Amino acid sequence: MTPPRPEGPVAAALEMTSIAGDLGARIREGLEQVEEQLEHAVRQADPLADDVSHHLVRAGGKRVRPLLTLLASHLGQADRPEVFDAAVVVELTHLASLYHDDVMDSAPLRRGAPSAHEVWGNTVAILTGDVLFARASTLVAGLGTEAVRIQATTFERLCLGQLRETVGTRPGQDPVDHYLGVLADKTGSLIATSARFGALFAGCSRAVQEVLVEYGELVGVAFQLSDDVIDLSSDGRTSGKTPGTDLREGVPTLPVLLARRAAAAGDARAARIVQLLDGDLSDDAVLAQAVDLLKEHPVTELARSQAQRRSDEAIVALQPLPDGPVKEALVAFADAVVDRTS
Repeated sequence: MTPPRPEGPVAAALEMTSIAGDLGARIREGLEQVEEQLEHAVRQADPLADDVSHHLVRAGGKRVRPLLTLLASHLGQADRPEVFDAAVVVELTHLASLYHDDVMDSAPLRRGAPSAHEVWGNTVAILTGDVLFARASTLVAGLGTEAVRIQATTFERLCLGQLRETVGTRPGQDPVDHYLGVLADKTGSLIATSARFGALFAGCSRAVQEVLVEYGELVGVAFQLSDDVIDLSSDGRTSGKTPGTDLREGVPTLPVLLARRAAAAGDARAARIVQLLDGDLSDDAVLAQAVDLLKEHPVTELARSQAQRRSDEAIVALQPLPDGPVKEALVAFADAVVDRTS
C-alpha cells in the first residue's frame, strides 16, 4: 500500500512561485504525482537499504528541481509522461548528491534531521547515494539518448564541482571566483537541467530550452548565495539548522570569503571576524559573536546583492518566452530565491 503523499514538499514548492488559478492546480497535481513516483523509485527490497533511501525523502525539502521541470513543461505539452519521469530523475539526482555532500562536509543535520551518515555511518550513506544515482540512471535511460547525454554531462559537473570545492583554489586563483564556479557546477547545473528537461519532453523548441538553461544556471547560483546569507540571518526554526552552522563546519560561504578579502585589505572589523572564524567555534557564545559580527558587516549585504544580481539576470533571460502564467511563475521563483528565509 502506498503511504500518504507528503504535503510538506508540495506546499513548499508552490510557495516558491505563488502560482494560482488553473496553472497552480495543475502544478500541484503534477508535484503530487512526482511524489508518488519518487516514493516508488527509492523503494528497496532490502529493509536497511529501503530505510536509508527513504531518509531524505521523508525529511521533506522544497522539490525545487521537479517544480522547475513541471513549470517549464507548461510551455509545451505538459501532460506527457516523460515530463514526470524527468522530474523524478532530477530529484533523485539531487537527493543522491546530498548523501555524498553530507559525508564530504561532515554535516550533522540535513533538513532539520540527522544526516544519514550520522545515523548509519559514512559507508552506508555513500553507497545509498550511489544506489539513488543508479535509479536515476535507469529512469533516464528510458527517456532517450539525448536525455542520457544531458544527465551524464550534468553528473560530471556535479562531481567536478565537488572536486574543486574539496581541492580548493589553485595558486593565484581568486577564492571568490573559484567559489562562484563551484556553485555553478554543484547547484546551477542541475537546476538548469531540471528546467531544460521540462521543455525538452514537452516538445518545446531548442531556443526555448536554451533560455531555460541560462535561467536555471543563474537562479541556481542565486539560490545557493541566498543560502549563505540565510545561514547568518535565520532564526533556525525556519531553516532547519542553527545559525552559523556553515561557519562552525568551516564551509567557505561568500560572506566569509568577502570578509577574508576585506581583512587582507586592512579592514579591522573584518580582521576580527577572521580571527574568530579561525579560532575555536565549538563554544556557542563565540559562534554567536562571529555570526553577529559577520551579519552586521557590509560583506553580508554584498553577498545578498550578488544573489539579487543573478536573480535579476535570470529574469532578464526569460524575456524571449511568451508572456503568461508560466513566465510569471518563473519570475516569481527567481524573486523568491532571494527573498526566502529558509
